[in-house]
Amino acid sequence: MKRIAVLMGGESEERDVSRVTGTAVARALADRGHQVTLLDTREGVLALGAGETPRIGERPPGSETGEGALALSGSSAMKELAGSLADVDAVFIALHGGWGENGTVQAFFEILGLPYTGSGVLGSALAMDKDRAKRVFGTAGVPTPEWRMVEWDPEHLPTKSDVAALARELSSDIVVKPNEQGSTVGLTVVKRGEDPFPAVEKAARYGRRVLLERYVPGRELTVAILDDEALPIVEIVPEEGVYSYEAKYTPGRSRYEVPADLPGDLAARIRLSALAAFHALRCEGFARVDYRLAPDSTFYCLEINTIPGLTPLSLVPMAAKARGISFEELVERIIESAIARGPRRGGPAPHPAGHPAKQGAAG
Repeated sequence: MKRIAVLMGGESEERDVSRVTGTAVARALADRGHQVTLLDTREGVLALGAGETPRIGERPPGSETGEGALALSGSSAMKELAGSLADVDAVFIALHGGWGENGTVQAFFEILGLPYTGSGVLGSALAMDKDRAKRVFGTAGVPTPEWRMVEWDPEHLPTKSDVAALARELSSDIVVKPNEQGSTVGLTVVKRGEDPFPAVEKAARYGRRVLLERYVPGRELTVAILDDEALPIVEIVPEEGVYSYEAKYTPGRSRYEVPADLPGDLAARIRLSALAAFHALRCEGFARVDYRLAPDSTFYCLEINTIPGLTPLSLVPMAAKARGISFEELVERIIESAIARGPRRGGPAPHPAGHPAKQGAAG
């Protein structure tokens, strides 16, 4: 039995998703015999099994700062959080987006000397910054759609003609999204010839850096990574064509094929690519790597989620189930991996000699 703190909530637009993930993780760990402390960043310590299971709203919540005891804004809140973690063996980070996923809270746990789940400071920061991640993908030979960046500086706002010129450089339909958000928050698909400026304005509400990316027609795929193994590929088929926030978290709005119906050699190449992307960003433990597959079987890596959702509709548990791993076993393997790595104060561990993937990981 281990003493584990599950940290959920946060102040990002993914707060609702985080609360569902955190509650499911805490209950699974408790069912496996661990002593679990469930911490919400606004509400403090919560009793397991008390009240209703949190629900994901139809729209992402606003990013206004919470008034809770653990809003992590200031030294007193940080000291209170540290006190709540004084007697735990490890922290399961169930925060999505914002400072929960960009390396900030990971650095805090490294200062405390506490083992924590998922990627370290560098991997978290790189994966959260889509622009930087795509640059690293390029150097690592991981294919990614062409893109442009818009800086939404209130003192020097881009003009409509500036944005239109960038969109024309991509010569196709484009996807416009905030550079540092998840759950497709603020995302818009803009058809070629349409004015992209309203989509940039929308995305800029969630961050000053906006990414314009060439839209890849075809199929939506994702690869879960667990302990350096690429799990079976999941195909997502959204009802309305775009895997929006609502399509992700509303039952019946998307269907899933696990494993995806792909030729064996193609599936193996995508899984190897996902492992290459995972290692290129120095990710650790577990993550989810998202792809688009074009009609000509060319595939493109979109991004990596270093703290993917673990909700009833989440993709990593689907992939794990197809691999014969139950939700409870999945959660326990994630925390055991964190404990085995121990406190991290020198960056991620080196990859196994000879190849970044385990033997047969993509077979």
